[in-house]
Amino acid sequence: MNIACLDFEGVLVPEIWIGLAERTGIEQLRVTTREMPDYHQLMRRRLGILAQHGIKFRDLQAAAEGLEPLPGAREFLDWLRARFQVAIVSDTYYELAGPLIAKLGHPMLLCHRLRVDGAGNIADYVLRQEDPKRHTVRAFKSLRYRVLATGDSYNDIPMLEEADSACLFRPPEKVVQDYPAFPVARSYEELKAAFLAANEAA
Repeated sequence: MNIACLDFEGVLVPEIWIGLAERTGIEQLRVTTREMPDYHQLMRRRLGILAQHGIKFRDLQAAAEGLEPLPGAREFLDWLRARFQVAIVSDTYYELAGPLIAKLGHPMLLCHRLRVDGAGNIADYVLRQEDPKRHTVRAFKSLRYRVLATGDSYNDIPMLEEADSACLFRPPEKVVQDYPAFPVARSYEELKAAFLAANEAA
C-alpha cells in the first residue's frame, strides 16, 4: 500500500512566516528553509527577530489565520486522498497550522510545538523529533507502506531521499541545482501525474 507524504508550506499553503513579514513589514522574517537549510539556525534567528521587535504569539497566529490554501491545493488534496493514504509532514507548528488544516479538510499533520510564555511571547520551539521528515518516512516504511513524497525546500530533502519515489514541487532554482536527481513538478496537474506514475511503477 502507498502513502503520500507532503510538505505543508510551499506545497499546500503559503509560508506563514512570510505572511507575518508582510503584516509587520519586517523583511528579515521572509527567510525560510528555501534560503537557510539549517532549521535550528533559522528558528533561533526568527525568535531573536520576534523578541527584538516585540512580536507576540498572537501576531504570528493572526498571520496564519489570515492565509488561505494555495489556489487548487484543496482540490488537489481531495484528489490525492481519494487514491492514497496521505500524511502532511511539516516543520510548522500545531499552534499555527490549525486554521489552515481546517480549510484543507483536516488531513493528518505531523509537525512540532511552540512554547508560549505567560506574557504571550514565543519562548521556544519543541521538535517532534530530530530529523523528523526522514524518520517519518522510515516509520511508514517499517509499517510496510511504500512512500511517495513531495516538497519544495531544503528541509524536505531528507524526506525525499528516504522515500521510495519523490519529486520536488515548485522549488527555488537553487534547490533544483543542488539536487538535480529529483524530478520537478511545476503544477498540481504535474504533481498528480508524478504520483500516478510512481503508483504504476510499484
